[in-house]
Amino acid sequence: MENTANVLFSIGPLEVTKAVVSMWVIIAVIGIVSFIATRRLKDVPGPIQNAAEMAVAKLQDYFTGNMGAENARRYFPVMATFFVFIVVSNYSGLLPGAGKLFSVPTANLSTTAGLALIAFFTTHVVGVKRRGFVGYLKTFLTPFAVMLPLTLIEQLVRPLSLALRLYGNLYGEEMVTEQLGELFPLLLPLVMQVLSLLFCLIQAVVFTMLLSVYVTEAVEDEE
Repeated sequence: MENTANVLFSIGPLEVTKAVVSMWVIIAVIGIVSFIATRRLKDVPGPIQNAAEMAVAKLQDYFTGNMGAENARRYFPVMATFFVFIVVSNYSGLLPGAGKLFSVPTANLSTTAGLALIAFFTTHVVGVKRRGFVGYLKTFLTPFAVMLPLTLIEQLVRPLSLALRLYGNLYGEEMVTEQLGELFPLLLPLVMQVLSLLFCLIQAVVFTMLLSVYVTEAVEDEE
């Protein structure tokens, strides 16, 4: 149950928390930046378009290395959306007021659970689309039908693992930084902020790397 202090307002029976509003703001910011970067594409790009093109190129290379060129091209929109949302959410924790004036979405279990469920259904939907319903079900019986219970357990554990890994790492990093900042208020918080720049990126990389592996397993052709 959400802490009532985090509930900002209600829409009927639904309580809107700081984490939800933070997600709305992040989605709006990503949308606005994307619109500005792409509304007037030029042969000689400006700084925003140039930064966007570089980011897209880096992400394409990253997912190509994980999934192969065809799968990376086919599933790039959904994979890049996961990556961008997670990394921006993670970096929002470095802003002044994080955890007090607003919540870091990825340090909230409800958010990471939602992302993990979307990843779970994405994996199986693309598997069914590529192989067909019956063909995809057959993959759960490979190499031995007797392994089906273990295969099903593995599939159910995956979203739990994704959710808890992202939440635990971000929440733990926030708590450690806050506690160390109180104990050593002069230099250590600055060091932790610098380390967090790398840490936040790594968490987005790990989540999307695992998702790319799951999607590739779901759609790859049988040998």
